[in-house]
Amino acid sequence: MFAVPSFVWATGNTFGAQSTVSPSLVKLARDGVPWFLAVLVITGFLKLFGALVGIGLTRPRGSRISRLLVLCGGVAAILLTWHGGLFVVHGVLVEAGVISVERDLAALTGWYLYLWGPWFIVGGLAFAGATALYVRQCDDRRKLRLYGAVGALGALVLSLASTATGIG
Repeated sequence: MFAVPSFVWATGNTFGAQSTVSPSLVKLARDGVPWFLAVLVITGFLKLFGALVGIGLTRPRGSRISRLLVLCGGVAAILLTWHGGLFVVHGVLVEAGVISVERDLAALTGWYLYLWGPWFIVGGLAFAGATALYVRQCDDRRKLRLYGAVGALGALVLSLASTATGIG
């Protein structure tokens, strides 16, 4: 379900986006900007991949698959929590009057603060919990914890770098 909006918006249909997503992003989708449509499609496939990882974490698998699942679970936990945290922190700062946003973005602050941010955080925590439970069920816990830590640390470095450069 989480991937559906990405694919719908990639067709140029912005149903549900006008009042909940930044107007500049809605315009890119509506105008059919090729690079942005590619980002939407890739995002949709990443969300589908995330669903497969989540399903995969429901029961122990072979050692090679287990390592991949735990690595991806660690990555998803950090990326989703970080992304949601940025939405929440930004929303709190705007609501508190510490920073200001353009008039057309002011109405969206609540969506990002109260819906999108917490939704991403809950998703990240769900991946963290599912990954931890998965590792606990497996025999090779020590090695799997290492894979989870590498995935989480890599995602944290990527998140910090993208935030520092203004990309994310």
